[in-house]
Amino acid sequence: MGEARAESAAVSLKDASVRYRSRPSPGGQREASALDGVSLLARAGEVTAVLGANGAGKSTLLRVVAGLIVPDRGTLTLGGVDARTLDRREMARRVALVPQTERVADGFRVREVVAMGRSPHLDGWMLARPGDDAAVEDAMARCDLVHLAGRDVATLSGGEHRRVAIARALAQRPKVLALDEPAAFLDIKHRLALRDVLSDVARRDGVACIAALHDLEDAARLASHVVLLRAGKVLAAGAPADVMTRELLASAFDVSPTALDVPVARAPSRS
Repeated sequence: MGEARAESAAVSLKDASVRYRSRPSPGGQREASALDGVSLLARAGEVTAVLGANGAGKSTLLRVVAGLIVPDRGTLTLGGVDARTLDRREMARRVALVPQTERVADGFRVREVVAMGRSPHLDGWMLARPGDDAAVEDAMARCDLVHLAGRDVATLSGGEHRRVAIARALAQRPKVLALDEPAAFLDIKHRLALRDVLSDVARRDGVACIAALHDLEDAARLASHVVLLRAGKVLAAGAPADVMTRELLASAFDVSPTALDVPVARAPSRS
């Protein structure tokens, strides 16, 4: 990792390890690593793609960045501040996480769920201010939800649920946006629109976006930086053209290099 990149990092995770223990068995309790010595740097204004096979540690890595998992070893700093010094409310102001799956309690309307993203910024009375309403409206417009504002979330499709989850994270107005398979359940129209949304959030809002992706084309189009995981370790990290090679991807996904259709990485526009 270059010194210039480290100095401008919104997220700096160094040598993080996360272990978990299996249930007791006749052979005794076993310990394994979800992450093993993983480091990651993410800069404001850029999209960092995290790639890897199922079980490689992508979701665990995002949960560490969001402060939901405290690593057994390693350090996390956000904008130069040690994450261990931040309480839950301050962490939520800095980092928004869109997990793979999320269940919202029935009975809430779409706008109400999106507005929940503002809760880390509200005072003790939980009263919305004009700026909160503006953040909610902007997030809903970006995710094509304005026409669904009054709908009960229980009536939504899987793709619509996904857009609500992303909109709630955008309404949070974080400095770091972590997304776990954000395009899951989205139709073609909204999958393509999501690329524009993430690119715009990074460039226009100066947010550090970290997205765990399975779609190599999305990574090639969106990312300025790629982290490739295998079995909880960083196999490679750097520019998409350097990391998304046929040989490295084949190793990460345990497939034959000839079976891969590797997209050509494009440098994201910084206009």
